[in-house]
Amino acid sequence: MSSDAPRGSSVAHLPDELPPGERASITFMAVVALASCAADLATKAWAHANLAGFDMKRSGAKIFTVIPGHLDLIFAQNPGGAWSFLRGLPDGLRRPFFLFVSAAAMVFIFSIYRRVHRDQTAMKWGLALSLGGAMGNLVDRIRYGWVIDFIDVYITRGGQELHWPTFNVADIAIVAGVILMSIDMIGSARNAPATSPQGASADPAGGDAASSPLSTEAPPAPPAS
Repeated sequence: MSSDAPRGSSVAHLPDELPPGERASITFMAVVALASCAADLATKAWAHANLAGFDMKRSGAKIFTVIPGHLDLIFAQNPGGAWSFLRGLPDGLRRPFFLFVSAAAMVFIFSIYRRVHRDQTAMKWGLALSLGGAMGNLVDRIRYGWVIDFIDVYITRGGQELHWPTFNVADIAIVAGVILMSIDMIGSARNAPATSPQGASADPAGGDAASSPLSTEAPPAPPAS
């Protein structure tokens, strides 16, 4: 499947700037991103060595069945994006396009992370995992011009196998990251204070301060007789 960047997320609820002491830790992001990237590259190296040998031109030479009828490990080369998006483009266009998209996504993720509060746990994890996944797939594109996919999930119905697009650990990290970011955004939207229309009364009873029975303003004095 080979996702290169999280899609469909919104960061409108994040502040434009945070004091340094309130920002999410860059060290945390670096550790999580590097760990997820390392896990992705290590599993791809295993797939390279055990599922296709050292001949990078071979694809699917071996199949390792984990759960019969549901999960196989098979070496695949994906020159495109998620669901093999744009894999039909000429190599001279496709490769620089995906290199640019991956690098831009990483810069965007980092810039958003600088606006995340240290207490936004789900958002911190989501951005860090997404960054690690983008890094893992970017390394493949730099080295080979395509991404190694090897996880093949499918079901069997009526003797026919229905396969989900083959993916890798980087894709798992990106999807998990998007889910965590969505959880944070949904929670932030629910906890946001309701704003009254401009000019509407702030009095809970619905009246203005002058007509409220709780108003402490003295009534005007009667005219002199």
